[in-house]
Amino acid sequence: MSHILIVEDETIIRSALRRLLERHQYQVSEAGSVQEALERHTPAEFDLIISDLRLPGAPGTELIQHAGERPVLIMTSYASLRSAVDSMRMGAVDYIAKPFDHDEMLQAIERILSEQPSGQAPTASAVPQSATAGQTDLGIIGRCAPMQDLFVKIRKVAPTDSNVLILGESGTGKELVARALHNLSRRAKSPMVSVNCAAIPDTLIESELFGHEKGAFTGATAGRTGLVEAAHGGTLFLDEIGELPLEAQARLLRVLQEGEIRRVGSIQSQKVDVRLIAATHRDLKTLAKTGQFREDLYYRLNVIALRLPALRERESDVLEIADAFLVRQAERLGLERLSFARDAQMAILRYSWPGNVRELENAIERAAILCEKPEITAEHLGIDVELEEMDASYEDSGRHPATSDSSSNEPTEDLSLEDYFQHFVLEHQDHMTETELARKLGISRKCLWERRQRLGIPRRKTGTGE
Repeated sequence: MSHILIVEDETIIRSALRRLLERHQYQVSEAGSVQEALERHTPAEFDLIISDLRLPGAPGTELIQHAGERPVLIMTSYASLRSAVDSMRMGAVDYIAKPFDHDEMLQAIERILSEQPSGQAPTASAVPQSATAGQTDLGIIGRCAPMQDLFVKIRKVAPTDSNVLILGESGTGKELVARALHNLSRRAKSPMVSVNCAAIPDTLIESELFGHEKGAFTGATAGRTGLVEAAHGGTLFLDEIGELPLEAQARLLRVLQEGEIRRVGSIQSQKVDVRLIAATHRDLKTLAKTGQFREDLYYRLNVIALRLPALRERESDVLEIADAFLVRQAERLGLERLSFARDAQMAILRYSWPGNVRELENAIERAAILCEKPEITAEHLGIDVELEEMDASYEDSGRHPATSDSSSNEPTEDLSLEDYFQHFVLEHQDHMTETELARKLGISRKCLWERRQRLGIPRRKTGTGE
């Protein structure tokens, strides 16, 4: 059994992480600061250390020099993403952006532990047991013909260095495909740097991606390494690339054409070796024709295009995915095995799932929480024919758990990381603007909006200005 140390000053996140890992058969110890961690524990006794970057007193990167050969996984937010990249330069094995979901954390832990020469193979699997043996190396469920065809293409494309464009609606799992491409490539032991282009303000995107020199702009008191440079030798995954400003597109084109970058404020270029994987839910070809996306960049990206089918196009997979989510929710809530009643199965099959896999996961989480018996009915799911004809409204009672409990001022220690995000927003949105909420969470306003949409958190209608 692998032993993991969690160093996090926020009690809710630390407790949620501990429960998540213990449910997946990891032995867990915890601390609220670097000083507490070093006073109470010896780093050598752990197989992995997971630490927040910003902690009271010394930063989480201080643990790297004390950890020796033990891997340190840094948790950070988009607001401090550059610092996370710096921490990798200092020896951190990887970083993970907050807020993150359970699967993302479990996959990162499993990958890190499996790569350690002296570490044991992790006992928990990020791939649901219902997946077939041929799919476990990809970590994606899919028996339907479109997904099987996609798996074949992934295995053919992964060993190459060709640019890949992943197309699909929001919530279809584009980052899972990107991760599979990276894990099956020759770059698997190098970092995969993921960037949500929609989550970084336009004014900072060039500096974030390509870095900057000291004095390049107001506030640039020191030079910074960009995310493209941080991915040197590995994979750069640009999610929602359709949101990338035209100026940054021109710089990215140079990376693809010449294999080099130039930091903001610098006159010198430097070589980089990265494999680019991009993803979008938008029609880049149409955007290119209307001048909203560079046509030359589009053709550079579109060397190999992989299309992820919407959930409504995967009828033979829907129940299998739902069963995998149900098993996960039962484990998470400490319940005995749950099952779907016949009417629930029919509702899952007949509903169009406009939010795709993410909406399905949220509906099942809601059902698992609300059901009083081991059998989940269609009523627990909160979906019906009328929902298919409605707009994706945040006020739709079937899209998210009842907010009367979530908005309570007394959070329980059983809150998950997603629950923590929801609780924070619902608790503070009456007296904080969207800008203030985003700043406190360490994300951009656009990222806050996206997470509201993904988790089904309605934006409170108030008369206050932003």
